[in-house]
Amino acid sequence: MPNPIKDLYKKDDESFEYLYEENVTVPLKGDKGLVRVNVYRPKTKGMRHPVLVTYGPYGKDIHYSHFHANSYNEVPQEHHSPHSAWETPDPGFWTNHGYAVVRADERGCGQSPGILDTMSRGTSEAYFDVVEWAASQLWSNGKVGLLGISYYAGSQWRVAARQPKGLACIIPWEGMSDYYRDRCRHGGILSNTFITWWWNRQVVTNQYGRPGRAARKWGFDTIEGDLPEEELISNRRDQTADNAKYRFRDQDYYASKEYDMNDIKVPVLSVANWGGILLHLRGNVEGYLHAGSKHKYLRFITGRHDLPFYTKELVHMQKTFLDAFLKDQDTEGWKSGQAPRVGFALRKGNIGYNDPEAEKQYAFRYENEWPIKRTEYTKFYLTSSHGLTEKPGQVNKESTVSYKAPASLKNPEYVHFTTEPFKQETEITGHIVAHLNVSASAMPDSKTSPSEIDLFVTLRHLDENGSETFYTGTIGDPVPVTKGWLRVSLRRTADNHPRNQPWHPHREYLSTDVQPVVPGEVYAVDVEIWPTNVVVSPGNRLVLELSSGDTQGAGLFEHNSEIDRPSDVLEGFNHVHFGPNVDNWVVIPVIPT
Repeated sequence: MPNPIKDLYKKDDESFEYLYEENVTVPLKGDKGLVRVNVYRPKTKGMRHPVLVTYGPYGKDIHYSHFHANSYNEVPQEHHSPHSAWETPDPGFWTNHGYAVVRADERGCGQSPGILDTMSRGTSEAYFDVVEWAASQLWSNGKVGLLGISYYAGSQWRVAARQPKGLACIIPWEGMSDYYRDRCRHGGILSNTFITWWWNRQVVTNQYGRPGRAARKWGFDTIEGDLPEEELISNRRDQTADNAKYRFRDQDYYASKEYDMNDIKVPVLSVANWGGILLHLRGNVEGYLHAGSKHKYLRFITGRHDLPFYTKELVHMQKTFLDAFLKDQDTEGWKSGQAPRVGFALRKGNIGYNDPEAEKQYAFRYENEWPIKRTEYTKFYLTSSHGLTEKPGQVNKESTVSYKAPASLKNPEYVHFTTEPFKQETEITGHIVAHLNVSASAMPDSKTSPSEIDLFVTLRHLDENGSETFYTGTIGDPVPVTKGWLRVSLRRTADNHPRNQPWHPHREYLSTDVQPVVPGEVYAVDVEIWPTNVVVSPGNRLVLELSSGDTQGAGLFEHNSEIDRPSDVLEGFNHVHFGPNVDNWVVIPVIPT
């Protein structure tokens, strides 16, 4: 029997169930070099097919089984082929359903020469050229769709805003849309551990000219040969260094990655994951809200980051959407507008985490808009006795609840504010905001005083026995309901900006927005907490947790850079203030039954 992995590198057309062209050259406009792509097409002579394009840094030639073997083993067999690749549509499946697939190595990666500068303006310009190239080929019907997970989703927003000819629709599947706010600097605080892990494992290892790839089964060795280390370094923008060095959106590094979401005009199916509370979730919601598309849809799923993309039900959703806009076969009403605008899994019950079979118990409901129009934004007030109550108590004297901001950033102290057991089932779906009155002070006998406060806010869910209900996170890890962050020196909100809403404080994070944090001064701040869904059963409680650093549920996405968070700036006590006319609350989006 043929071994699809052993025979992976065969090139002749008859070796596979589809036509395969390897390392096809796409010239970039303006003499900006070239990008190399692999092309997979149905074996139907003389026919033109719609095209699915992916563009990213992970290697068009790295087989899924080599990139992440355990994950590949869980992917349904119909998405296994000799050219399966991580987070991308499988060419075996999609060519069998009448689609051509073009998989590109991002410039500076794999077999595409150039400067490696992920998520940059130059990257989206090159992607633009690949889309237009795919639309113009003789085997193409002139319509291109974009489909992929994570990086292969986040890059879709940017190229769609450039409006390349032939682009007909996009499906950004768990894809951040705001490089600064979603990925790099949560509330202005550097999310460094994921960036470092991602850069060193998944990007630099595939840089164009990197020696030894074939020996490590990490794709092919570079066509033009290896490059020396000093040249590799000069040919890349190091994300780990750049994100630590640059802090504000008006600095060139971040400004060069900006685009206008309203420029996206093609149909959008934005697929978010409730468990993606530290990377993509926010971006899928923001992309849906602000894309300028006539036809745009938002879906919320659950499960691990890599697997739902390949399940039968969700592949059916992908296919019907693509069929509607790439083949004019609208069986589900996507094109006619009859399909529901919003749909989501209802997270009800303590069913465990990282259990796909158990998560099938979650009901799925559709709505006409986001946020849901009938939402009752309900204030739960913090009390100095660590309560969380819908009715504010009479406060006659000033008091504080305090916790240490540690020097080490590890195992930070935290404080909890807990509701009474809910008397009736309550659905919470939407955006959350915490309003807090905070200050900082020095530790006794300290030679330094804090000049910054980093707020870490977590919403947790306790069942009737007092045990926390965890949900499935990005890598199958246990995560709480949701999280939010704010660097208090960047507390200024853009009050006149159209995105600034009572349920969604909007910040620009510019260098001109920086305000001082003076020890002993009390600052009223509104903390954006990422959107969520949870059904709280009778007898269950909610917990609002405040800390100066990462607590349970951060996983790969910690904020512990000593460059971004030096101890002499943060070390001290953080305080939440209570008193007459000094209220602290969290706004919860309750959906009435």
